Amino acid sequence: MSSSGDHADKQRQLDEFRVDPRDSELTTDQGVKVDDTDNSLSVGERGPTIMDDFHFREKITHFDHERIPERVVHARGSGAYGHFRVYDDSLAEYTVAEFLRDPSVETPVFVRFSTVAGSRGSADTVRDVRGFATKFYTRQGNFDLVGNNMPVFFIQDGIKFPDFVHAVKPEPHNEIPQASSAHDTLWDFVQLQPETMHMMMWLMSDRALPRSFAMMQGFGVHTFRLVNAEGRGTFVKFHWKPMLGTHSLDWDETQKIAGKDPDFNRRDLWDAIEAGNFPEYELCVQLVPEADEHRFDFDLLDATKIIPEEEVPARPVGRLVLDRNPENFFAETEQVAFCLGNVVPGIDFTNDPLLQARLFSYLDTQLIRLGGPNFTQLPVNRSVAPVRNHHRDAYHQTQIHQGRAAYHKNSLSGGCPAIGTGVDGDAVYRHYQERVDGAKIRKRSESFADHYSQATLFWNSMSDWEKEHIVSAFRFELGKVEHKHIREGVVEQLNHVDHDLATQVAEGIGVEPPKAPVTENHGRSSPALSQANSPADTVKARKVAVLVADGVEAADVTAVGEALTEQGAICEVLAAHDGAVRSADGDQVEVTRALPTVASVLYDAVVIPGGEQSVRALAEDGDALHFVAEAYKHCKAIGALDAGVELLGRAGVSSLQIATEGLVEVDQGVVTRRGGGAPGGPDDNFKRELINAIAAHRHWTRNKAHVPA
Repeated sequence: MSSSGDHADKQRQLDEFRVDPRDSELTTDQGVKVDDTDNSLSVGERGPTIMDDFHFREKITHFDHERIPERVVHARGSGAYGHFRVYDDSLAEYTVAEFLRDPSVETPVFVRFSTVAGSRGSADTVRDVRGFATKFYTRQGNFDLVGNNMPVFFIQDGIKFPDFVHAVKPEPHNEIPQASSAHDTLWDFVQLQPETMHMMMWLMSDRALPRSFAMMQGFGVHTFRLVNAEGRGTFVKFHWKPMLGTHSLDWDETQKIAGKDPDFNRRDLWDAIEAGNFPEYELCVQLVPEADEHRFDFDLLDATKIIPEEEVPARPVGRLVLDRNPENFFAETEQVAFCLGNVVPGIDFTNDPLLQARLFSYLDTQLIRLGGPNFTQLPVNRSVAPVRNHHRDAYHQTQIHQGRAAYHKNSLSGGCPAIGTGVDGDAVYRHYQERVDGAKIRKRSESFADHYSQATLFWNSMSDWEKEHIVSAFRFELGKVEHKHIREGVVEQLNHVDHDLATQVAEGIGVEPPKAPVTENHGRSSPALSQANSPADTVKARKVAVLVADGVEAADVTAVGEALTEQGAICEVLAAHDGAVRSADGDQVEVTRALPTVASVLYDAVVIPGGEQSVRALAEDGDALHFVAEAYKHCKAIGALDAGVELLGRAGVSSLQIATEGLVEVDQGVVTRRGGGAPGGPDDNFKRELINAIAAHRHWTRNKAHVPA
């Protein structure tokens, strides 16, 4: 038996090895010192990550298991079922994946949209990356395209993923702020990691504030590989392009929506599908022959880089339609499990070090989150292709396996299931054959070293109003950072991107602007990166508020509503109370919602019908005046008829060209008409101009600084 003295001696010996954490060197959980935690162990500088990287596996495994039962990232999500069909057989020369080469095949899908940083209870409209994950239930097995609404990522090597997520999550000492990147730890990470700069430009842009999931792009992020029947590989980038165009909210608007309706995007998706306004997306691919792998001024394996569409066009190959809502949120949207390793014959991976890490991490995460390896048997995850293997038992086993043989090779079950042969066109999965040479090393290729030129490309590609929004976003986010040296560090990084950008940001956050640029702006741009160039030719799924009170011209309400509804918009009549109002001719006009229960931020446009009595009442209603002023400030389309034009001035909307008698006037997205209307309501000219103004999404160049909303 040990004496108390021996115990004290052992304790003293242990204490000698303990040091102040602030002065300690990084170790594994076993106390082994680590010399590099930024690069995975790979075969050569551009080779695959290898399994004997025990530090990588420990770090990722610990991170994957941090949340029970909530997802560590992408916790807040919305899901929908649909179908995908390829346009033609033109991809048959590149891949044996049936769903990408046979236009007669309609492939069922489940899509989950999500935010990244927030918890399940956070709001939809925060400034954040959005997940866009698609599970294809193909006849060759399930294929998961796990993407985001931005084509690049914050880091180049997956071993850095725990560091990044720990930095962007709420700070550990007070669990603040929720679902926000406006705090010290995130920006401290950024100022010390130049590789983040391209992604931070995207995050500070309006791409982080999508109007709806139906107006949001999706990207596979990584460079994958298509493999054809001869075993020839072709590099591929996957893109989803929404048929409604790519459009965003205003930053001030998103903060107000978070209070008025934190489920704004989730509700929009659900309501659109229920109403038959099915979200649609075009799948596009960028194809790069293997011979061209090194012809770019960046590395194809670098997840912080894009292939500009001017260099390799995004080729449309098929269409995705979401047409069915889930029956049960938990069973389907919450239990759906996406894994990067879910691929089918004809699709393979590359040596992208971030992709290699995600192959391990996604499966590892699902094992802990869903209680074991049988999560694939849950209905939403189940393959439509037959499943035959020797996997047995474990948590939540729902199958009753028969027979004595659960091993290969066997004779007791007739040798079944047998190894696939791939004869008669029945493709089996064969990994792409690639020669790999190199020493085991923790080092990133020099081809990954350029961290600024594509961030500059993104900045150069923005319109003037998009640049204004980016500067404002940096000022807001960094304005929340308490430590001045972090603000200064970020400005220093931005000066590598663009001197004017860095100067404008510095002037707004109280730090010294840089005296001169670090490098000259290269001047290159890519029009495909600007939302100003996104299609704006439809009002489908747009929500339009029509403000009314007693004495309204019912013909105006009816005519505008019918014209917009015919084009796929959703019109709602708003008044001070529920029920109905009395029109100028004594009829009843049904009210959709009461003004106090909604807000302008929940709509895409507002219409003020004629009727002097109605307009006088609205002019005395603070909610109505604020509704109009706020819609104007957020650059939304506004239509006003006859007496309704007077409400614009009362709401503080001035400096506009207003229609004179008998004419229709359009100025900065405000459409007005005085007199000259048909007996049945406004004429076709007014309706046409109003539809065009709403289809334009927002009128971002509008002079709105004077509006008190």
